[in-house]
Amino acid sequence: MNGPILQERPASSASWRAALPHSAAAVPVARALVRTALAELEHGADSDTAELLTAELVANAVEHTAGDAPIELVVELLPSGCRVEVHDPDPAPPGDLTTPSLGSPDPWQEHGRGLLLIRALSSSCGHRATGSGKAVWFRLPTVPPQRRAV
Repeated sequence: MNGPILQERPASSASWRAALPHSAAAVPVARALVRTALAELEHGADSDTAELLTAELVANAVEHTAGDAPIELVVELLPSGCRVEVHDPDPAPPGDLTTPSLGSPDPWQEHGRGLLLIRALSSSCGHRATGSGKAVWFRLPTVPPQRRAV
């Protein structure tokens, strides 16, 4: 791995922050952190979907930002669901996250579906400028106990 992973959990246990390396190795680590955060508090958000969408955000941050500055993962557990943010050093907004492109992804291409998945599977998503770049985020609602997988 390219550097240490720093994990910080505030006393409230309502949010997690982790600095991840600017490499593909960050993707499985980010998935594991989201899974752990949701499981530790027995949170009702869909862990599989949270992991998938987190992997897409982290992979995009690694692929589309230059340099080796760490990427930051923030997981917030809310009564209404969870919010996941990925911070990167590039201030440019993500392509078609909030404004979908007119065409469909090319079925023969390996790339081009990540932001589509985030739009389709999250309850909301977006991006915002930060002091050091941008944060791209999504929200997932809490799944009622009767609909959770056992």
